[in-house]
Amino acid sequence: MGRIIAIANQKGGVGKTTTTINLSACLAEKGKKILTIDIDPQGNTSSGLGVKKDELQYTVYDLIIGNCNIADCLIKNIYEGLSLLPSNVNLAGAEIELIGVEEREFILKKEIDKIRDEYDFIIIDCPPSLNTLTINAMTTADTILVPIQCEYYALEGLSQLIHTINLVRQRLNPTLEIEGVVFTMFDARTNLSLQVVENVKENLKQNIYKTIIPRNVRLAEAPSHGLPINLYDPKSAGAEGYRDLADEVIEKR
Repeated sequence: MGRIIAIANQKGGVGKTTTTINLSACLAEKGKKILTIDIDPQGNTSSGLGVKKDELQYTVYDLIIGNCNIADCLIKNIYEGLSLLPSNVNLAGAEIELIGVEEREFILKKEIDKIRDEYDFIIIDCPPSLNTLTINAMTTADTILVPIQCEYYALEGLSQLIHTINLVRQRLNPTLEIEGVVFTMFDARTNLSLQVVENVKENLKQNIYKTIIPRNVRLAEAPSHGLPINLYDPKSAGAEGYRDLADEVIEKR
């Protein structure tokens, strides 16, 4: 049965989408069968994997509101071993359309349960806000992976996210766990990055991944080419970082 990891942080700009794209691609590179789910209306994971999101006939939006079945919107083997459930701006309307729908928090879970056995890992990119889409991701997932940017406000919002995860665990998904925290955008030249890492380690009781993702120009460039970092620049520090993270995720299985 596939392990489902939602990548979430209620703070924006921390590297959720970058981590979703590149962790997925590096797991696939290591021979794992991966499904990536883009449940963010911005659709940046979809475009970052080379999909022309505005030309799609069906997306996660259509799946959630019942316009199509999962086979209709699944893009198989977008790269070797990596399939995608894409998203675009249409998904922004799902929140309103789902008002009054029974068990709306479990719509994604019911669909993914049909196919989870076909994959080793299912990685979900969440929106940077707490809404019905994020709750759907959390009821579907086994664990939550939390990217934290190495900056002054790193811990801001994290306590709120942990509170949300605890609520979801109590009311909707009793087996949900925090996969762990991964530091992103680390700049070894600054004392601030080092201080943030130490501060989080002191204050957080959660698992913290040993791998730290560096601030890397090539990582920032890759999405504009529609490529994950391991294909855009395989020898870059960013590619090495996400390969190391993929190894750690596999070891935790």
